[in-house]
Order: sequence, then structure tokens, then C-alpha cells
Amino acid sequence: MAEPPLLPLRVLILADDPLAREALAARLHDERGVTVATHSPDVVLWDLGSDAMSATPLAPDDAPDLPVLGSVADDAGALEALAAGARGVILRDAPAPRLAAALRSIARGLVVLDEPLAAALLRPVGAPHSEAGRLTRREIEVLQLLALGLPSREIGARLFISERTAKFHVNAILGKLGARTRTEAVVRAARLGLVSI
Repeated sequence: MAEPPLLPLRVLILADDPLAREALAARLHDERGVTVATHSPDVVLWDLGSDAMSATPLAPDDAPDLPVLGSVADDAGALEALAAGARGVILRDAPAPRLAAALRSIARGLVVLDEPLAAALLRPVGAPHSEAGRLTRREIEVLQLLALGLPSREIGARLFISERTAKFHVNAILGKLGARTRTEAVVRAARLGLVSI
């Protein structure tokens, strides 16, 4: 019995590392109906690399109004991707059929959380986060400026990064501290001895 036809899916791959981009394209090459494309894509596959904080933030002109699937190394990277606007996350080493299925799902408007990442991502807001101890040096710098009450634009100016990148770091901090707001993040960080207020 013949398999039902799959609607064609055009995938734009965004990755800082050209080798990662090639590897993802090669993994999708044999998936039925999936084409890696640079023009008129249906969905974006965004590779955050092994260090999410070093990844180029997803800019609006990279993929306007397109659903984005973040390819991540761990749950910290998944939080970064979701904070930056990805509709789903999948581990970087996910097999090709699972990767293609995730891309098709977000193209249909669904939210995708790769099963190994789901437990950390679905932790109730406000639950203790072990991620607090994994704040990067840059996140600590941003946190210290948050404690001064500075907006993202001013944080960016002081650290010589864009406002968008500053917001990216702030969202990562909120995720790692399990905080809903900047103020809550600063209070939690102070209790943990990460900043003084």
C-alpha cells in the first residue's frame, strides 16, 4: 500500500556555523517532501549551536511571520530559543524523521517540545530552578544592570550589544531564575547572592 502524499515543505536553515547548516541540510535531504530553500520558505530551522548565548539572535527580517523550530543542545538552549520567539524546540541530534515531523507540526501551527526537553520546559513558573547556577558571565552582567533598573536599550548601550540581544539575555535570565518579571528576577538573584540591591 502506497504511503499518502505529503504536502511539500520548504525549510530555511539559519545557523552561524556553516558545518552545522550543511549537516542539517544533509539530514533533511532524504525526507519525503522536504526541501531546503532560501526563497519562499514555509518554516525556519534555527540552529543555536552548542552555546545558545553565542548564537545570532533571530532577527525579524530573517524570517518575518514564519514559524521557527529551534535546534538546541540542551534545555537552557531551548529556553533561549523560546524566549526569542521560536514556536518549538528539538535537540540538535534528533533523528531526521523526528526533525521533519517537528518541522511539519510547527508549519501547521502546533507547538513542539522535544520529549527529552519537555520536563524542564514544563516546570511550573516559580518552581526552583537549578539553572540559576548556570548563568553565563554575560547574563550576570545584564542582571547587575537590571538591578539598577535599566531598560534593555540602556543595558545594550552599556554592554555594547544591540537592544534585541539585551532582551534576549533578559529573557534567558527570567527563564533560568523562574521569574515572571524583571523585578522578580532581581529579587530572586539577590536572595541567591548573585546581585546586591
